[in-house]
Amino acid sequence: MGLVVATVLCTASALWLSSRLYEQRAAEQRRQDILAAARQSALNFTSLDYRRYDRDSANVLKGATGDFRKEFAAQTEELTELVAQNKSVSEGQVLDAGIVRSDERSARVLVVADSKVTNTAVPKGEARTYRLQLDLVHEGGRWLTSDVEFVG
Repeated sequence: MGLVVATVLCTASALWLSSRLYEQRAAEQRRQDILAAARQSALNFTSLDYRRYDRDSANVLKGATGDFRKEFAAQTEELTELVAQNKSVSEGQVLDAGIVRSDERSARVLVVADSKVTNTAVPKGEARTYRLQLDLVHEGGRWLTSDVEFVG
């Protein structure tokens, strides 16, 4: 009888530990997916070139959803003209990113990015640092940016 009880307890403990390990791995994978999506979105948002702005803006839209996608899409024509007139080139680089909060469906991430910006006003270029707050939502198996704000 004692052996049966011990076997049941060991089996239950093993199942519980396996379940916890699976949950931890899933949470870590979700965290990595959120950070990767936020980094890519910030890179797309800070890397724009007037010579290929159609492609660059399409990259932003691919990772966007909701009001952010609608607003960016609505401004694309105007922005295309503006970056072409100014011959704007921005080469972004993500320096760091951290999750403020997240769950299975949404996340808020802070991203620090640098970019070298050249245009007709600064042909030799100038460095810019951006601090971005990105809100992401999980849709269709992907993390998509639903809002971008410049902070601090």
